[in-house]
Amino acid sequence: MKVIDTNDEGLRTLIHDYPRVLAKFTAENCSVCDLLASPFEKLALEEAYQHTVFLRLDVDENPVARKMMDTQVAPFFVAYCRGRLTECNTLRTEEEVKAMLRGLQTCPDQ
Repeated sequence: MKVIDTNDEGLRTLIHDYPRVLAKFTAENCSVCDLLASPFEKLALEEAYQHTVFLRLDVDENPVARKMMDTQVAPFFVAYCRGRLTECNTLRTEEEVKAMLRGLQTCPDQ
């Protein structure tokens, strides 16, 4: 599935509409965000993650997302299982993103 660009309101809705959600909070002028953009989009299309929804939010435009980051920096990733936050952290490599996705795969579809 293609990466969905959304906002705070969309995030609240989508984490309850889908069993597995991985949200990436980005910021303008974030070089690591740019480096992970292409791998994030490719992962969203992989068959292994077809039951996971990939979201992207700009923290500069979404106060709830910014608040969730607290003292962290972008790119900040948040994994949700059936509407509940399971893991969140600033990730800097594709391998770290894949590790978070592997953890999310244990979330039941039903």
